[in-house]
Amino acid sequence: MLEAVLPSLQSIREPIAARLEEVPGELAAMVRADYDRVDEVAEYVAESAGKLLRPTLLLLANEIGGRPAPHAVRLAAIVELMHVATLVHDDSVDHSPTRRGRPTVNARWSHQVAVIMGDYLYSRALVEIGKFGDVEAIQLLASASNRMSVGEMRQLAAHDALSATEADYNRLCEDKTASLISAACELGAMFGEPAHRRVLGRFGRHIGMTFQIIDDTLDYTVGEELTGKPSGLDLREHKVTLPLILAWPNLSADGRRTVKTLFASPSPADEQVRAVIELVAVAGGIEAARGRAQTYAERATGELASLPAEPALQALELAIGFILQRQR
Repeated sequence: MLEAVLPSLQSIREPIAARLEEVPGELAAMVRADYDRVDEVAEYVAESAGKLLRPTLLLLANEIGGRPAPHAVRLAAIVELMHVATLVHDDSVDHSPTRRGRPTVNARWSHQVAVIMGDYLYSRALVEIGKFGDVEAIQLLASASNRMSVGEMRQLAAHDALSATEADYNRLCEDKTASLISAACELGAMFGEPAHRRVLGRFGRHIGMTFQIIDDTLDYTVGEELTGKPSGLDLREHKVTLPLILAWPNLSADGRRTVKTLFASPSPADEQVRAVIELVAVAGGIEAARGRAQTYAERATGELASLPAEPALQALELAIGFILQRQR
């Protein structure tokens, strides 16, 4: 059972540990510009890198089939650069003051600086992938970037967030999260053993969906000391995620009024957020969302069944369990 797997990040990274250690340096080199202000902000952003999930998956995918490419480290840094660019823009759009316990670019500098830096980081990623001279690789990364932008716009343009369906949520997750993780896995295979690229691309989509659903459930269950952001942040920002969507049919009229009152409040009070979190939990929304994540995790496991058994494959299997169980 996937639920029984409790791997560590170290065990997942073991087959590609040496190469992964090079990624932060590559990333820092990529973001340097010929202008001090850009370098100052870019260096700050590069230092804020998280668990390097996407580079880890790309490098593991690159190992499958026994044909790892020396330049895959650069590819991994490019994908992480694209991810960081989305975070800078997302934080500015959401007016988020912190990320992973540090001030965001928009909080430390300004929203204008955040928008410009996000654009700069996106363009740097495309410049770097262009150096490979592979049109298909450029198209793959550009398509993921396009989907992420469309996903963010869909979320921003939603006039009645509480009318969102599970299908709406899935499409949003596929665009904003799964598209880049899928591209990372496929890129790794493209420059390793291309015969596995489609399978690993599908694996990336499923594990990306798992990651986002678990992330959204953690917002209901885990405090700032573990996630780097306060519990209930999505509710405070009037974002409807899967736990609330799945709980909604089970809420009483009074419960729905409580939720609607929170969404009508420009700055919901802590008491309102706690009340809605409790309502969602009692209505089974959190456990139901975890069940959906389990389903996607099983699909990801199924995709790996056709790949050759080797350390990198075992690490990808461990990664599924890690994502499913993280910080619970």
